[in-house]
Amino acid sequence: MDKWQRRTVYYSVALVGVMFVYAVLYHHGMRLFEGESQSFLHALQVVVETFTTTGYGSDAPWESAEMNALVIVMDLTGVILIFMALPVLAFPLLEEMLSTTVPRAVDDLDDHVVVCSYTSRTDALVTELDSWGVDYVIVEPDRERATDQYEEGYEVIHADPESTAGLERADLAAARALVADGPDRKDASIVLTAQEVAEDVPVISVVEDPDRAPYHRLAGADDVLSPRPLLGESLASKVTTSVSTDLGEAIEIGDDFEIAELPLQRGSQLVGTTLSRSGLRERAGVNVIGAWFDGEFESPPDPDATLTHGTILLVTGREEQLGRLKELTRSEVRRFDRGETLVVGYGQVGQASAGALDDAGLPATVIDRRERPGVDVVGDASEAETLEAAGIDDARSVILALPDDTTTEFATLVIRDLSPETEVIARVEEATSVRKMYRAGADYVLSLATVSGRMIASTVLEDEDVLSLEQQVEVIRTHAPKLVGQTLDEALVRTKTGCTVVAVERNGEVVTDVGPDVRIEDGDRLVIAGTDEGIQRFNELLG
Repeated sequence: MDKWQRRTVYYSVALVGVMFVYAVLYHHGMRLFEGESQSFLHALQVVVETFTTTGYGSDAPWESAEMNALVIVMDLTGVILIFMALPVLAFPLLEEMLSTTVPRAVDDLDDHVVVCSYTSRTDALVTELDSWGVDYVIVEPDRERATDQYEEGYEVIHADPESTAGLERADLAAARALVADGPDRKDASIVLTAQEVAEDVPVISVVEDPDRAPYHRLAGADDVLSPRPLLGESLASKVTTSVSTDLGEAIEIGDDFEIAELPLQRGSQLVGTTLSRSGLRERAGVNVIGAWFDGEFESPPDPDATLTHGTILLVTGREEQLGRLKELTRSEVRRFDRGETLVVGYGQVGQASAGALDDAGLPATVIDRRERPGVDVVGDASEAETLEAAGIDDARSVILALPDDTTTEFATLVIRDLSPETEVIARVEEATSVRKMYRAGADYVLSLATVSGRMIASTVLEDEDVLSLEQQVEVIRTHAPKLVGQTLDEALVRTKTGCTVVAVERNGEVVTDVGPDVRIEDGDRLVIAGTDEGIQRFNELLG
């Protein structure tokens, strides 16, 4: 029952109740004050005539003041109820008749993914599924939200994912998987319902609190994902790798061949130069296949683009080559070999970051609004006084693990003003906030929505090889049947998609020397690096 139907029922019950009360009062009033004995049915008729303004009763006029007062009150009540019916019933009904009609069931879908229901992470998941050509349907219980999603172009139905009828209308039995991505308690209910409707369909549940994962498994979830700890550990790894030559999250493509993201630290000798003048190829032997400039990814990067402290290089090479480049990206002006790190926010992400730093033996000061175990400084991190009390002047790095993007952006501006040389590593909820964070002065930013979407998609797409989850670029290993027989030069992969072919897996071996003359053969799997949008274009045009 939707909101309009509930309103109609409540209004109807109230109307009948009010009319019944007035009929009783009128029936007894005519006997006591007018001396006329009438049936209750006649009294009810008079009340209906009054409320509907079709007449004021066959008994008019009344002699007693009491009955005239009762009739006046009935008149006013009837008018009020009529005007109440307009906004409560008539206007919503008219709006529903004129508004977009959201489907209530799927139509001719097969091997699709059922997503319950829409969250901030859904965009990233849908982008991943679209890039692989996988159908999906969002099951949204709120009619207004379902209408908004439908008008924005999402495949959505208006149904309750916690009910068997809702999942049956999503044709769960024909789906490849179900994703429950909402509040933890609601997700557990959805998992139980999915087991009742189609127990053979894999169920993936995304939990906010990792401690609740066992209950979701007991409910029947095949995979229980917790993106927040992964994101927190990834943010901490940016600190641990920047104080050493360890490459941390470099992705191994083949034997002694890796791809890595390396941010330029403030004070690096590369800052202020251009790619063409930096001599990275000669000095480190690496191949720069892309770069992030103020949150914008370029592949291939402009050789004349100026490298700044916010630039993140996407490079390939052997481990020792990447190690040499890592030394070039590190700060020469202000070396904090084991300097203090501030962790701002002590939720799931902040706790994971602080734990990873502790495991690495790096000291950290935790800031949070609430006083609880593990928090060193209690206060608002967007206030200068709080940051100064935590030691921002001597901090090497700050990890912003706040749940609100606006607060994170403002805190970045305050940190930049107080300590321009301190490294700012931040988490944001929405992917759309990444560019604003770079403009605010952050050195490295990861979106929870992007990490979550990739994590869910890599679990759903078991047959596909998604190599990177917690990086700004996506690295996949995939077949490209449309490119068979063409050389990389002829395929124009970069021109058409913005992606780069990093390596070719052929007959169980990985070919990393992929020049323009390499010809794609039947059965080859290409290792592709690019943004989520670039990977989607690759799969649509060349996959």
